[in-house]
Amino acid sequence: MTKLLPALLLAALTSGTAAALSVGGTVTGNVPAGARVGGFVVDSGGTPFAELVSVPVAGGRFTLEIPSVTPPVRGVSPLRPDAIFWPGVLEPVNVSGQVNTADLRFYIYADGNGNGRRDDSEALQEAVPFAGKAALVVAYASGDASITAARGFTAALKSGWNGLLIEVGKVVKVTQSSAITGVNLNVER
Repeated sequence: MTKLLPALLLAALTSGTAAALSVGGTVTGNVPAGARVGGFVVDSGGTPFAELVSVPVAGGRFTLEIPSVTPPVRGVSPLRPDAIFWPGVLEPVNVSGQVNTADLRFYIYADGNGNGRRDDSEALQEAVPFAGKAALVVAYASGDASITAARGFTAALKSGWNGLLIEVGKVVKVTQSSAITGVNLNVER
């Protein structure tokens, strides 16, 4: 029993921060020295305000383990058809399920003081994630919901963080996964 108790305590402490979504790939372009890739929750205007997770860029590569945590209230809003600004989402847009959502965007910054997190003096450079021809969207949902839009766009959000690869063509193809690899973040100045 004495050996079991510490194991149960450790499991309880780590279960709330387990990775909900894994995103990995490469960083190319004007990558600053000491660069980190950060996943930031953005407000309704698209401004990043909360670093949810970050990792150093090592050899031009990164792997982010996005924890299964609820985003800060400031970044959460009701899922509405007129407030979805993802690639390939064109009217008519339909949403089923009344949930709250938040978006996570990727930024690169130089960790000048090496403390493993962004400080106000460290500039952010947005890096739009692509996997091949597909754009990556990372969105949080407070419950299950589905979104349909023109040209075949269909996405079924599950409660928690969702990784959507959206390929826009004559038909919009949406692929969902909890482990996304082959993502390229291109840093331009």
